[in-house]
Amino acid sequence: MGYLVQGSHQPSLSISGDLLIEHISIRDEFGASIVVHIGGKNVADIWGGHSNESGSHCWVKETFVNVFTITKTITGLAALILIDRGIISPNEKIATYWPEFSVYGKQDVRIRDIISHTAGVPRWEKPVTLADICDFDQAVTLLEAQAPWWTSGTASDYHPFTRGFLIGQVIRKVTGKKLKDFIAEDMAGLLGADFLARD
Repeated sequence: MGYLVQGSHQPSLSISGDLLIEHISIRDEFGASIVVHIGGKNVADIWGGHSNESGSHCWVKETFVNVFTITKTITGLAALILIDRGIISPNEKIATYWPEFSVYGKQDVRIRDIISHTAGVPRWEKPVTLADICDFDQAVTLLEAQAPWWTSGTASDYHPFTRGFLIGQVIRKVTGKKLKDFIAEDMAGLLGADFLARD
């Protein structure tokens, strides 16, 4: 199947179109897009392929994409900003900032353990509902009330669902801001970037 790449890019980035075609045709992807900004200038904005598995809908410039792991990058940056400002320390125990977390064997979990996915709390101990994880306070309370899966810093396991709550609660404890407000004010706002988050 031939793939049409649309959009524009600077001549020096012509390889980006070839890479996009390769990505779509060789990998298990239907379509994709690439946007590159250098020095505040858009130097590439290309897209191609399809937005569904059957190939009945072409990928367009406005195709929405669910991006999962980017939240871990943003929450990690939020923690690093607080470290850079001297508000928290990577080697400090979370209990210093969030005493309620330090029960049931979690008293030695450090900030660096959350950031590096070694905190020992990669998931909730008991089954959670969508309502539980959509309620920040409830999700945090459930994390407080459980033991770690292992001693922090001794093993690693991806914390895909809990990391945002863990970092978010530390941020709330030390700044008084919700994670989304910290990101909006102390990250996106300072960069003049758009930021949209649900409550």
